[in-house]
Amino acid sequence: MPPPVFRFAPSPNGYLHLGHAYSALLNHDLARGSGGRFLLRIEDIDSARCRPEFEAAIEEDLRWLGLAWEQPVRRQSEHLPLYAQALATLTGQGLIYPSFESRAEIARMVAARDSMGGWPRDPDGVPLYPGTAKDLSAAEREDRIGSGAPYALRLDMAAACERAGDLSWSEQGAGPEGETGTIAASPLEWGDVILARKETPTSYHLSVVVDDALQGVTQVVRGQDLFRATGVHRLLQRLLGLPAPAYHHHPLLRDADDRKLSKSSRATGLRELRADGIGPQDIRRMVGL
Repeated sequence: MPPPVFRFAPSPNGYLHLGHAYSALLNHDLARGSGGRFLLRIEDIDSARCRPEFEAAIEEDLRWLGLAWEQPVRRQSEHLPLYAQALATLTGQGLIYPSFESRAEIARMVAARDSMGGWPRDPDGVPLYPGTAKDLSAAEREDRIGSGAPYALRLDMAAACERAGDLSWSEQGAGPEGETGTIAASPLEWGDVILARKETPTSYHLSVVVDDALQGVTQVVRGQDLFRATGVHRLLQRLLGLPAPAYHHHPLLRDADDRKLSKSSRATGLRELRADGIGPQDIRRMVGL
């Protein structure tokens, strides 16, 4: 049996903090303890926010923590055609449609519906897309795209769920409410998620499932903030014929005000802690490892 494969996949849009350190160390420790492989993946599809200096800082911090990973490092920006192929597969299944409303226009549409009794929101609290663009004819869609209008490519969630059937995943960690074991996936709660935009041929949801499959990742260890998003990932895996890894969602580290740590938090930034004389073993103790 091949060894298990773990990965740590940060976005280079800022410096690492203690929460990142916990996730990276946990992945590395689990890989080492099981005789598995540990990969580093750079999720840099957001060209507006991701910068080379942040990527260099990520690798510097991880080496300082004592971590080693296989080479070469996978950078999502170098594999955009692969995500486009996956999107084309979903398009061929009749599950993708373009929407043209701006965020402000969607907000106004949702506000009008909210006044009539509330509008459903996804698990992150974001109002679901009303789905109005699905009423456009093929000719209208082609005309708008041909005119150069910005657009997002969305997954027709209801049709996708009907095609995929029942879904679940193996949870080896725990969800926010202690959920573990076999978890029933509920992708419908996310509505018609965006899988690409005019200027970016992929999204986090699409690229993460493609990358995990292509890299042979068998164990996805990540924060509980992504627990319910796993339903979307299992749906895409089923539609694209990709294998399903086991999942392990770990608790999030929080600040004194019980807020999830952010990359703007200097109090928990690894670079600032290093400058204050904190060592790698101190970091392990601080994150509970």
